[in-house]
Amino acid sequence: MKPNTLKKLLSAALSLALTLSLCACGGSGAGSGSSTAPAGSQSAPAQSGSAPTAYKVAVVKQLDHASLDEIANAITARLDAIAAEKGVTIEYQVYSGQNDQTVLKQIGDQAIADGVDAIIPIATLAAQVMTTCAEDSKTPVVYAAISDPEAADLTGIDYVTGTSDALNTGFIMDMIFAQDPSAAKVGLLYSKSEANSQKPIADAKAYLDAKGIAYTEATANTNDEVIAAASSLTAESVDAIFTPTDNIIMAAELAIYEKLAEAGIPHYTGADSFVRNGAFATCGVNYTDLGTRTADLAYQAITEGMSALEDYYLMDGGIITVNTETAAALNADYSMFSDMGELVEVTTTAD
Repeated sequence: MKPNTLKKLLSAALSLALTLSLCACGGSGAGSGSSTAPAGSQSAPAQSGSAPTAYKVAVVKQLDHASLDEIANAITARLDAIAAEKGVTIEYQVYSGQNDQTVLKQIGDQAIADGVDAIIPIATLAAQVMTTCAEDSKTPVVYAAISDPEAADLTGIDYVTGTSDALNTGFIMDMIFAQDPSAAKVGLLYSKSEANSQKPIADAKAYLDAKGIAYTEATANTNDEVIAAASSLTAESVDAIFTPTDNIIMAAELAIYEKLAEAGIPHYTGADSFVRNGAFATCGVNYTDLGTRTADLAYQAITEGMSALEDYYLMDGGIITVNTETAAALNADYSMFSDMGELVEVTTTAD
């Protein structure tokens, strides 16, 4: 590839308008070209013809936590790779909406005003707000990690598509009883404000009802409430706890996993990022793969249009992830999981 010049990510006007309310990350710079550009853009020489050679993308996380960070990193890495492969420039900026609808709307409105070619929202609230922001402009909205796109009212919209990390709740319930056949009471820890949690929790209740297994619910909407809810389940002496792909609980996992392990309660969750933050086990989607797929869809939407794209794309799961440190603290045998799917062992990190 010929030498290239990196463009700044977004205009100074965007940065100024969002400074007080937004948490943004990303880089900009200029220099001679190489196959790997600094975070923020990937440049290539101009091409002949009328086809555009430069695109702008806004990546909008609902909030900051390990799952959404992993997805955002995979998206931007793939955008860089696409730019190098296709010989185009892709400028992007990654924002956090701080789990605040007002902040998310400010981000979306400014991105539309700046003429981005696509918005990639990560998680349900971010996708819903970006869809509203793009209603008039019909800017492509290509979301990532929506567990139930239909329930979130994100289907049947001609400028919206994305990836779904729909959870196989029954399989995770099977894991609970494969590991502990004598489990008699399950705790359900989730946030009522999380659309991602509604269907999996309903599915978990139906599963447990069918087996005649008792369960108790604990809900929370803030970190402090999550800690209190986890403590209440510990006091209830549940044998295991299930949490779906719930962003509120995920953001607090590092604050609760040690207490749960000390109490001898395995925490089964909807994503491997929970497990990397101390939860016991999950079976679900690889979020790096999901982010990569989402970036591919966004580029397709930008360059080919939305007409050939489906309402959404369901990502394959089947990867069982176990935290070996937590398993040791629980004195829990998890060898049976290797007969149920691909087993990945991890340790606790704060990322």
